Amino acid sequence: MDHFLYKDGVLHAEDVAVSDIAAQVGTPFYVYSTATLTRHFKLFDDALSGMDHLVCFAMKSNSNLAVLKLMCELGSGVDVVSIGEYLKAKAAGFPGERIVFSGVGKTREEMRIALEGGIRQFNVESEPELAALNEVATSLGMKAPIALRVNPDVDAKTHAKIATGKSENKFGIPIATCRDVYKRAGEMPGIDVIGIDVHIGSQLTQLEPFELAFTKVAELTEALRADGHDIRRLDLGGGLGIPYERSNSAPPLPVEYTDVIRRTVGHLGCEIEIEPGRLISGNAGILVSSVIYLKHGEGRDFLIVDAAMNDLVRPSMYDAYHDIIPVTEPEAGEDQTPMDIVGPVCETGDTFAKARNMPGLGEGDLVAFRSAGAYGAVMASEYNSRPLIPEVLVKGDQFAVIRKRPSFDEMINRDTIPAWL
Repeated sequence: MDHFLYKDGVLHAEDVAVSDIAAQVGTPFYVYSTATLTRHFKLFDDALSGMDHLVCFAMKSNSNLAVLKLMCELGSGVDVVSIGEYLKAKAAGFPGERIVFSGVGKTREEMRIALEGGIRQFNVESEPELAALNEVATSLGMKAPIALRVNPDVDAKTHAKIATGKSENKFGIPIATCRDVYKRAGEMPGIDVIGIDVHIGSQLTQLEPFELAFTKVAELTEALRADGHDIRRLDLGGGLGIPYERSNSAPPLPVEYTDVIRRTVGHLGCEIEIEPGRLISGNAGILVSSVIYLKHGEGRDFLIVDAAMNDLVRPSMYDAYHDIIPVTEPEAGEDQTPMDIVGPVCETGDTFAKARNMPGLGEGDLVAFRSAGAYGAVMASEYNSRPLIPEVLVKGDQFAVIRKRPSFDEMINRDTIPAWL
């Protein structure tokens, strides 16, 4: 569910007409719904009620400071994968005890900053990282709380570029050999072994891979406890998918996902962490764009819009599908024409959809890309020297620009020409 609906023939974000935002902000832009973000966080939090737990928003899906502030005020934790994300989380108000640091390439400097600033835990991905973290923590006279990320060799049945739990993926320590790594970790003076971490991928639409992975984690928990480790926290990652194509069957609901958690690891008495990102922020945002031209080609028509692959890279990078709808509601039964929807970037890859049936649209008309709140703005670039586009947050009948569009001068002046040129 989201809060982007037609009212009086115009698409609204909650109680604000999208066309009114476009008139004031200009296109293209992202707009997020406070009500949708709140609802989706609470679906997870409520589904885990009765268990000791923390829902940690995966901020790589959407790292706008205002969105993070909202998550913090809702009581969320946060999962970060870089020191930049860590510092953003702190700036949004997250205390260290609600920040989990994941990622395969943490540097010693990143470890130092997080230890000094406060951290809930490091999800350690390799033996070299474990050794480095021990060195940094002992040099500071501290103990670093850690969970080892185990790779359960489970096929997440998702896109190859976002699968993370198979043996050939770069993530984690093989579950078959991790007991020896836990033993070494338990002997390190700068390490406090507190739990196990697992994350098998993103945009999962079936529960079976979760069940397989979590069952392996439960078995490992009991084995590690038998080895003398105080395993008291299980970080089960995120990855639950969203319905990008609304005509398709919906992925499992959060309550169905958490039923798997209760069934597989609920008997262990561990605190449970989960790290949803896409399901909280994905359907909470849309990308709004204007039509530049309708071009009639040989055998096909092109709808050329002012958003491009640098603004929303998912279709180009993952062949991802996004519903694209007109901001002005079409008449019932209005004829539709198959169109290729493309942007102005100088690449054939700048294509959002091929042969997509669309109602009659022309220059200046507005379209909205649904389910763009996750991995949209965060993956944007200034390719073709196109400024990053604004982000807008709506609450009820109010809206605010939460990241402005830089001017061309601001973009140009970030570069420096050396004196010898």
